[in-house]
Amino acid sequence: MLSTITFVALALSCAVQAVFLLFGKSRKDFYSWPLLAAAGALIAAELVRRSVLIGFVAITNTFEALALFAAAVALLLFAWRLLARERTHPIVLFIGSFIAFALFAIASSPLVPKDALPPVPALRSGWLVLHISLAFAGEAFFALSFGAALVFLLTKDAEKRARLDRIIYTSILIGYPLYTAGALIFGAIWAYFAWGSFWSWDAKEVWALVTWLVYTLYLHLRLIRKTRGTLAVVVALIGFPVAIFTFLGVNFLLTSMHSYS
Repeated sequence: MLSTITFVALALSCAVQAVFLLFGKSRKDFYSWPLLAAAGALIAAELVRRSVLIGFVAITNTFEALALFAAAVALLLFAWRLLARERTHPIVLFIGSFIAFALFAIASSPLVPKDALPPVPALRSGWLVLHISLAFAGEAFFALSFGAALVFLLTKDAEKRARLDRIIYTSILIGYPLYTAGALIFGAIWAYFAWGSFWSWDAKEVWALVTWLVYTLYLHLRLIRKTRGTLAVVVALIGFPVAIFTFLGVNFLLTSMHSYS
């Protein structure tokens, strides 16, 4: 029931934003972002319920991971809209909302088993909780930077580009250390205790490193080379699809020790 209400809330949020983008440009949207907050809260409630059922933090299978990722994106967008107010870009907010909706739609699809089952012993680790939660927190910021990068490339207005560039830069600057700590550092520590090795050249480990390197390149361009404009933005744009492939593509298309998650 909670999953159904969440799906409807995310769908309505996207629909309301689309209507305002198409027909209500002179009016303020006061409706879609509370729906994002409600969806994030409902996902959190569902994960708490599942955690009680399985006796561990419910982030150890694909459904729970997708739900957590969707909640992280939805709640980040709500916080951004609440804090930035008129400085938010409606199209960026819509792209981010659609990403959250798409993630939860995949979680709700027949492709993903939804049984709340106790995790295997290797997954019962506090290091795993830090690994997954911080990685998705970082990727939520990458989702915001992706939306801003996409809009940046589609607009010619210099003032709007400058605002969008700040959103991209700030989002990656916050998301990068979160992703680094979660995906690489705590992921390596968990791998050591689960498999006896910090690094095994597993497909998901390799693609997590590729994701990290893409965002490292972006920060190198911005901080060291002082590069602004299209080149840096294109790198930021590439980063999020790579992150999504690391999360979903590896699970469905490649052989990985992470396949049970």
